Amino acid sequence: MSERIFITGIGTGVGKTIAAACITEALQADYWKPIQSGLAEGTDTETVSSLLSGNLSVCHPEAWRLQEPASPHLAARMEGVTIDISRIITLAGQYQPATRALVIEGAGGLLVPVNDHEFTVDLIRQLKARVIIVAQNYLGSINHALLTARVLQQERIPVAGWVFGGDWHSNEEEVVQWSGYPKIGRIPLTNHIDKAFVKAQAQLLTAPLHSLLA
Repeated sequence: MSERIFITGIGTGVGKTIAAACITEALQADYWKPIQSGLAEGTDTETVSSLLSGNLSVCHPEAWRLQEPASPHLAARMEGVTIDISRIITLAGQYQPATRALVIEGAGGLLVPVNDHEFTVDLIRQLKARVIIVAQNYLGSINHALLTARVLQQERIPVAGWVFGGDWHSNEEEVVQWSGYPKIGRIPLTNHIDKAFVKAQAQLLTAPLHSLLA
């Protein structure tokens, strides 16, 4: 399975990085976060690398590492640089494994600005990636989830399905029904995330992922 899978969220702080680690582990894929903003508390690449058990996966270096914990376009502007999507596309071609998937984690949601005129959804389109949407249940999450689905539908970007996190709520089944995208699985809430947790969740996700990505 040599393809690009883009992990996006319905917002910030919905468990995207942990989901990316579980999906990378499940598929024995490579992992890449092209744009990292906010370095004070470590990077998502470092987090994912520390949680993977498989020997095949490679965590590739970021194209941009930005100090400020802000949207990419703003963090880049504060450092006097401009994020060029074409560079990300070029690097994706270099990083793409010949026989495995490349899991690419975005920054925030679809309409997070990458630069002054392009958004995350534009990056996904140019990467020709298939999307997995990560969602959690909170007040307003239905709206955020369905807005995310609507943008992907309007942009005609292929979607593999949903990965839910946090506490279970019946909203999940309704979001699946209303969006028309299948549920891949869910990652339960836990106070202790380590390699064993990620490996266990990856095992649960492996079969549905291979089925939906076939």
